This record gives sequence, structure tokens and C-alpha cells, in this order.
Amino acid sequence: MGLFSNLSDGAMWSIFGIAVVILLAWDLFFLNRKNEVPAFSHTLLLCLVYIAAGLLFGVFVMYEHGTDDGMLFFTGFLVEKSLSLDNIFVMSVVFSSLGIPRIYQHRVLFWGILGAIVMRALLIWTGEALIERFHWVLYVFSFFLFYTGIKMVVSKDDEGETKLEESRLYKVLSRFFHITTIHSGHFFVKENGRHYITPLFFALMIIEIMDVIFALDSIPAIFLITQNIFIVYTSNIFAILGLRALYFLLEAAVHKFYYLKPALSVIMIFIGAKIFMPHLIGWEVSSMQSLIITFGVIFAGITASLLRKSPNEKA
Repeated sequence: MGLFSNLSDGAMWSIFGIAVVILLAWDLFFLNRKNEVPAFSHTLLLCLVYIAAGLLFGVFVMYEHGTDDGMLFFTGFLVEKSLSLDNIFVMSVVFSSLGIPRIYQHRVLFWGILGAIVMRALLIWTGEALIERFHWVLYVFSFFLFYTGIKMVVSKDDEGETKLEESRLYKVLSRFFHITTIHSGHFFVKENGRHYITPLFFALMIIEIMDVIFALDSIPAIFLITQNIFIVYTSNIFAILGLRALYFLLEAAVHKFYYLKPALSVIMIFIGAKIFMPHLIGWEVSSMQSLIITFGVIFAGITASLLRKSPNEKA
């Protein structure tokens, strides 16, 4: 029995909410005190704190609800954390394209993560409602992950498509909003009696929209791992809470994880196939096996990326 044995669902949700509020408050006052480029030591400490918090909460889930639920939490946490590297690349493109100085980027990312917490809740609860009424939606999720995994393998990155100004999303949003230049750390300004948004708020809108698009990959994946709404949401949120610190820590090196995308595609295909394995090959993947396979594939992708020589080094 756990130290807080027989905790109700409401109590578990309350503990989770308190933990998130404490982490966000600490982040706000520790890293977001003023407009400045975050120090490497601060971002490293934040990354370690957020990862440790996620792992400790997973241990708490395991302690209270059993090993299987704990393993499912860790699997969801690991998958979402790995997929967040794509978010970091997009953030880097958005900030560089809009000319957002580094001293203001942390402000945009803080509010972006708050928005992501709300949007993920809406998407996850929508997914739960669909699964409860139409269980076959899980098979739709499965085929979607198959498609996503295969697409990640066969698609090639085109460096010429990274200019935000040339994207359809930028053109659509710029039609509806009057944009001015950067005014310190403000999102909105009033000039000559007219209200404008600054590039900071424009960047925030694009990051929020892209997070929803990325969530359409990660949320089906976690629902195929488990349908326990508590594990689905908490593992998702703990994974994205430290995204801001992770961005400042890895923005210059994220492109070096060359083999991570193929590794993630393998995980997507594996998770999508799990629902069919008991019927096709008689193998029902346990929560422990799922965690080991997920961790092993991601570790192999990161290790291979770090050992890979760049074209300049080969020359």
C-alpha cells in the first residue's frame, strides 16, 4: 500500500495540479524574472528539475497505482519528450524568421507552454469522449500512426522550406492581424490610435498552432499506449513543461540528432501495431516491454546521431 493509499481520483488530480503550479511558478520567478538571455546553468538546472519532477511523479503513480500504470506513465513521458524535439526545431525557425531577439524568446515560450497545457487538455478529453462512444477510433489512431511513421521515414527535409514568411500559415495569419515592430517585451501596442500585435505575439500564435498540429501525432500515440485519462494527460503535461528550458539548451544542437527522426518513426509504427499484435502474432505487449522497446529505440537513435560524423568531418 502506498503512503497515500486509497487516494481518490480527485486527490490524485489535485496533487498533479499543485505540482504543475509549483513548477510553473518556480520557472516564472527563476528564469522569467526579467528580459535577458537565460544562462546555460539556469536552463540546465531547469531541464534537470523538470525531468526529475516527471520521473518522481511516475514513481508516485507506480507507488499508488501499481507497476503497470507507472510503466505506462514513463512510456508516455518518454515518447512525448522525444517528439518535443520537433517543436524545438519549429520554435527556432519561427524566432529566426521573425527576428525575435533571444532576450524575449523565453517570454513567448512561457505563455506558449501555458496555452499548450490548456489545448492538450481539450484535445485529450475530446479523444477520451470519442473512444468511450466509438471504440473503433483506436484503430483509426493506429492507422494514423502507421501513416505518420512511414511518412517520417520516406520524407526528406527541405532546408529551402524553413522560411516562415513563405509558409501558408504565415500568409493566412498576416491577413487578419496588423503587425508592427518589436516594442520591448510587449505583445500588443497602440500606435496612432490603432491597435497592433508585435512579432512576439505573432510568434506565440504560430507556436500554439504548431503545437496543436504536433499534438495530433502524440495524443493518438499515448491513447494507444493507455486509455487511462490520468496517465495520458499527466505524462503529456510533465513532458512539455520543461520544453522552454530544453529549447534554450538544445536549439543549437537539435539538428545534430540526425537519426532521431527514423527512431521516432519506428516507435510510431510499433505503437500503431500494438493493437493488432495479439490478433496477428499472439503477442500482447506488456507495459514493461513497451517501455523497454521505446527507450531502447530512442537511445539507439540518439547514440547513433552523436557518433555520426558530419559531412565536414568526413571531408
